[in-house]
Amino acid sequence: MKIIFAGTPEFARVALERLHRAGFEVALVLSQPDRPAGRGMKLQASPVKQYAVAHNMPVAQPRSLRLDGKFPEEAAAAQEAIRQAGAEVMVVAAYGLILPQWVLDAPAKGCLNIHASLLPRWRGAAPIHRAIEAGDAQTGVTIMQMDAGLDTGAMLLREAWAIGPEDTTGVLHDKLADLGGRLIVEALELAACGGLTAEAQPEAGVTYAHKIDKAEAAVQWSDPAADIARRVRAFNPAPGAAGMLDGEAVKIWAAHVEPGGAGAAGEVLGVDSLGIHVCTGDGVLCLTELQRAGGKRLPVADFLRGMRVQVGQVFTAAPSREPR
Repeated sequence: MKIIFAGTPEFARVALERLHRAGFEVALVLSQPDRPAGRGMKLQASPVKQYAVAHNMPVAQPRSLRLDGKFPEEAAAAQEAIRQAGAEVMVVAAYGLILPQWVLDAPAKGCLNIHASLLPRWRGAAPIHRAIEAGDAQTGVTIMQMDAGLDTGAMLLREAWAIGPEDTTGVLHDKLADLGGRLIVEALELAACGGLTAEAQPEAGVTYAHKIDKAEAAVQWSDPAADIARRVRAFNPAPGAAGMLDGEAVKIWAAHVEPGGAGAAGEVLGVDSLGIHVCTGDGVLCLTELQRAGGKRLPVADFLRGMRVQVGQVFTAAPSREPR
């Protein structure tokens, strides 16, 4: 089966690799334009483009696919490339551009999306983050037939995955990327023999995973410890939960809830090699991995060698832009 693949980050690269290894002919790869990255802010190709170039796959990088948008010439060139590819189906995974109707209609068998949630729960941009933040016991991957709505299309394949009590977004991302790669190969193999059945999404249970705002990274210490602990996991590896201590922003990369403790929200109740024990609006949060501005992520014992923390000090909310 000849396919077009549209995707940009590592989550999508895993799926592209699985499809390539399974023997599908990738006639065209669509990925977002190269972006400045790193300390030198040099242009860097996306993980999907890097894989495509390394395996001699044709790549198009339009800034938009809207023929009536800001970049109509780029959209028209992409339209011609899609037409010439002559693919039966387009696979989309975290592409990052809205697909207008002409794209959805271009392949004979339409566009299939790899979505990192059990639809209809967590439609939208940040399903992995929001599932952890909400305390969901499980998530998963849905292979969906795309339509004009936001993740509203019919479900083709769906498989659940348990969320572990210590899973971060980074850890869960890798697990779901692998699952998504396996499921899209299975979906296309079933489609090739007419064995793929579409099921409409139920109307009940719809939630939206809104894009993560950096302002959300600032820890509100008056919140319950359990809520903060989930956000720490949800915002790891980005944007990272942050608090302010003695005028310095500190990122918190790992923490867990402890029983008991009384004090003001954000007050440090204890400091030892196992953690910095902080009072919250409900319960105690033990901080076990932290980072100073300009420093490295460190286990708490190493962190305390470089920054003195004392009982009675108070954490407050920190600007989410620091430390980097």
